[in-house]
Amino acid sequence: MMLVVLAAFAWVTGTEAIIIRHDVNPRQHEVSASEFPGVFFLEQRGRDRICAATLIASRWAITAAHCVHETSLGQTIKAGGEFAVRVAGGDRTIDAVAIHPGYDASHPASIDLALLRFADSLPVPAISLQAGSGESGQVAILVGWGFSGWGNNGREFSDGQMRKAVNRISSAGDRLHMRFDDPRLPGSQALPMEGTPGLWDSGGPALLGSPGAYRLAGVAVGELAGEHFSEETQGRYGSIAVYERISRHLEWIGSVID
Repeated sequence: MMLVVLAAFAWVTGTEAIIIRHDVNPRQHEVSASEFPGVFFLEQRGRDRICAATLIASRWAITAAHCVHETSLGQTIKAGGEFAVRVAGGDRTIDAVAIHPGYDASHPASIDLALLRFADSLPVPAISLQAGSGESGQVAILVGWGFSGWGNNGREFSDGQMRKAVNRISSAGDRLHMRFDDPRLPGSQALPMEGTPGLWDSGGPALLGSPGAYRLAGVAVGELAGEHFSEETQGRYGSIAVYERISRHLEWIGSVID
């Protein structure tokens, strides 16, 4: 895992799959991948499912740029091969990757996005892109696989189960931020199904809207934490998830896909 300093915060690229409230039945967060056919994981190692991506056109998906290097995707494409994934229950292959020109792995504030091209068109409904402003204050749906845990402790285990949670977008600047609120605090505004992403959930979506009409608002790229941050306790209450803000990158996405 890469850890670098960003102002007074620790910045971590790579996040854990959905961490949930300690006082909610965890089975309420478990979902079938069929509920989100346009969302898929990139690689499996044992029980761990590494990074996620979202289908945004018949031949294109989007993920975090650092996921290209954290999985064997980048090496496979560089060697001239095709990278196998499963989307909506079917075997598919990725034959090309387009990294955002503003991405720099050594710079945490760079634009952490990559587009993935499929060898063939997929008969799977693509998810629309959020256009315009107005994300701040909206409740986003977060999905992912891999490590899970509870807000009072952070990450604890990995079982390969897909989970869903929600969180309110607290700020929408260059990126989207979402704070994992502690329901035990006086005046807490924690949502009933609130959660946050973490390790192996990079590249996963923040969705607005409702089933059949989802809009992709963000792509998970990391976590901000205060001075007491620890890699072993990612996803604890108070942590801030960071997503690339899709509405700021529509021109680049369109130029590549077109």
